[in-house]
Amino acid sequence: TGAVVIIATTDDDRIVLVEQFRTPLGKSVIELPAGLVGDEAGQDDALTAARRELLEETGYRAESVEIVMEGPTSAGLSDEVVTLVRARGLTKAADGGGVGHEEITAHTIPLPQAEPWLFARMREGVAVDPKVFAGLYFAADDRR
Repeated sequence: TGAVVIIATTDDDRIVLVEQFRTPLGKSVIELPAGLVGDEAGQDDALTAARRELLEETGYRAESVEIVMEGPTSAGLSDEVVTLVRARGLTKAADGGGVGHEEITAHTIPLPQAEPWLFARMREGVAVDPKVFAGLYFAADDRR
């Protein structure tokens, strides 16, 4: 079982985040774009899934994608492995917003202002997926 999480930044150093209402939490959650690997027929791989999910959720197409790392999401409960993928060279190619019943809002936040923006949103009652902070770590230094 696998999922892909996309750390996408624009050429002007903005990180792309998504926000959507998550029924189990009963509130909006800010996350990195993400999805299941193998969601499409033919059992796609992590990089193909990353490109697809980025386009579906945010409307951005990436010139390059590369795997940063992979690891367990909750090793004590599940065998799910998440693959973090770095996406660069973004161009707006569609509206985004998700597919089917998804209602996703994409945010592009300047990297230097991302943490203060996230903490402000948390004070407003919006949940933030901790993986967003891992994404900021990798986005801040492309040598990683």
